[in-house]
Amino acid sequence: MDQQIARSIDHLYAHWEEQPTLDDLASEAGLAPHHFQRRFKARCGLSPKRFLQALTLDQARRALEDGASVLDAALDVGLSGPSRLHDLFVAAEAVTPGDFKAKGGGLVLRVGAHQSPFGPVVIALSANGLAWLGFGTEADPLDAVAEDYPLAQLVRDDMGTREAAARAFAWARGAEEPMRLDLRGTGFQLQVWRALLSLPMGKTVSYGDVAQRIDQPRAVRAVANAVGANRVALVIPCHRVIREGGALGGYRWGGDCKRRLLAAENALSAAAAA
Repeated sequence: MDQQIARSIDHLYAHWEEQPTLDDLASEAGLAPHHFQRRFKARCGLSPKRFLQALTLDQARRALEDGASVLDAALDVGLSGPSRLHDLFVAAEAVTPGDFKAKGGGLVLRVGAHQSPFGPVVIALSANGLAWLGFGTEADPLDAVAEDYPLAQLVRDDMGTREAAARAFAWARGAEEPMRLDLRGTGFQLQVWRALLSLPMGKTVSYGDVAQRIDQPRAVRAVANAVGANRVALVIPCHRVIREGGALGGYRWGGDCKRRLLAAENALSAAAAA
């Protein structure tokens, strides 16, 4: 790596509590601010500001996980108060500090088990929309959802979730019924999931293609992690992401399920084209 940038990274790790500005970092490196910004991003893939946010966020996350209040966490990481910490989490993770700390605590999810054209399915609804959908869950539906929302209040409600289950599979009967989603993830994950939502039925892409779509071509591994972290199967079509060369690749709900979904979508797409 560029030695000046390497030293700047070391400086950030040593002095992140001081929240150095771009001018501070450029001066330390002996470069003009615009030149430093360009070189730093070229070497690291992130701007100095985003890199500093990531360091600060990591420390805030540790403080929250250790039981600190939001105010204490804000002060511990050198921010002026809770509102600044809130801004940091929203910008970097698309969730609030309280949401992160709670890990589903205070969230009420109605959970239902249903049959679908592709086998058993479990869905969970929050007050804001569909928050979880998974295939082939043989365990208790509440246990399945609890893996991703360990502190949420889970209420079994097959009747109350039946309509949402029907909407999720409306495409299989040739209909389109929009659904409201409650997506909770990092800012990067949301970028990836939005890119997947734009994929048309019958279209498959590689992880590298998705990275290109979000203008982060070197983030292939991170894209794969975000695809794997999708909590709303089918509706956010992570099954349409395959490996370079055409191999299906992994799928949280199993390779057979992924194969059936793609086959059904290809058949419907071909019928529509005909």
